[in-house]
Amino acid sequence: MTPPDNPDSPSILVVEDEAGMREILEIMMEDLGYRVAVASCGRKALEILAAQRFDLLLCDIRLGDLTGLEVLKYAKEKNPDTVVIMISAYATTETAVEAMNLGAYDYVPKPFNLDELRETLRKALDLKTLEREKQRLNAELQKTLHFGCIVGNSPQMMHVYKLIMQAAPTRTNILITGESGTGKELIARAIHAESDRADKPFVVINCGGIPETLMESELFGHKKGAFTGATQDKKGLFAVADKGTLFLDEIGEISPQLQVKLLRAIQERAFKPLGSNEEITADLRIISATNKNLEEEVIAGRFREDLFYRLNVIEIKVPPLRERKSDLRLLAQHFLEKYSRQMNKQITKISSYAIDLLQRYDFPGNVRELENLIERSVALSTTNIILPDSLALSVHKNRWIEGVGKRRFDLDEVKKGVELDQILEQIEQAYIHKALECTAGNTSKAAELLGITVRSLRHRISKFDNR
Repeated sequence: MTPPDNPDSPSILVVEDEAGMREILEIMMEDLGYRVAVASCGRKALEILAAQRFDLLLCDIRLGDLTGLEVLKYAKEKNPDTVVIMISAYATTETAVEAMNLGAYDYVPKPFNLDELRETLRKALDLKTLEREKQRLNAELQKTLHFGCIVGNSPQMMHVYKLIMQAAPTRTNILITGESGTGKELIARAIHAESDRADKPFVVINCGGIPETLMESELFGHKKGAFTGATQDKKGLFAVADKGTLFLDEIGEISPQLQVKLLRAIQERAFKPLGSNEEITADLRIISATNKNLEEEVIAGRFREDLFYRLNVIEIKVPPLRERKSDLRLLAQHFLEKYSRQMNKQITKISSYAIDLLQRYDFPGNVRELENLIERSVALSTTNIILPDSLALSVHKNRWIEGVGKRRFDLDEVKKGVELDQILEQIEQAYIHKALECTAGNTSKAAELLGITVRSLRHRISKFDNR
């Protein structure tokens, strides 16, 4: 082990039987400030691993005595927290899957670009630090917060949890805002579960999913004969939710006429069923949710200002997934476990590169879109690991390529002056896009069609994504 200048710097064991490559890797990692130990064979690696712990193991798959997979297995048995990266000139899908089944973080084929390897090492070590911090936060979270199916410990979600805990004990009306698919109903259920009404009804109504003509009856009920088809008395949801919580989802969709009646019911905590003169009181908590900007709706005259202030005593803004990407891995693993159980499949892990692809996607459909993607991937996967090719959606498709495939290149443009690098880049994007389209997002097959390596394809996609 090289004497460290900083004992807190990451420790790495390099296992490589080729002397030249071993020396290159050792020098590179020392230059990066890591504490490095090296082993020229598998048995030497086992001796070192038995004597000390390492943050990361970089191990060739083919060694003179043992296989790299044997070293990987031993390393994980001795210290499950060690991050392992396998390297090999003989990369196959089968060995990649086997390595990841044994706990490898990534699989890097030779020959590799040193800059790319540095980045892989950085990401792996960052992940180790992040996982350690997540474990600490999760431990704290489990002690103080119990929010059912809500997943995430990003700073944005920790702020949401704090608001839930502050608002839940009160009787105050709450407005939950956020884009579609962010989990607004889960937040509402968490507030109810943490309140003193937790053992009482939690009633949900989708204000955008019920015809306007039926909405009043759904909310307040009706008496027999109140209108054509009213063959018996019906209890409204205000009455059903008595002593509990009424969740008005998509509140921005209700009509101006109904807004007036809803305002009175909220103010008075009383209402009259259709066809009845009898006023009924209800003790309930109102939680509303919307993906609209209700302040803009008020300014436009489509939503009553007095109703808005009645509903929006406390506002909880749920962040979109693109603003809390640090939660993506946790969410993806949560959905993976959920649908693996439901489909009776033994899929236990999502590969690091598959996560990288997801991290570069904006997810306009938010958590709901991620859940659907993982569900389809579990259904279609033929291995027990979600690899990039297992993703049911090519998440990089149509983002950095929009409109490129339709461009027509006119050589006469050169007379006016052109940006050649830009044109060549657009051609490259168009061909990559078409190859991914033809192979349903399968990067291995797309690389074959383009006559390049999978690693080169991934690098080019990453280059476009980062612009």
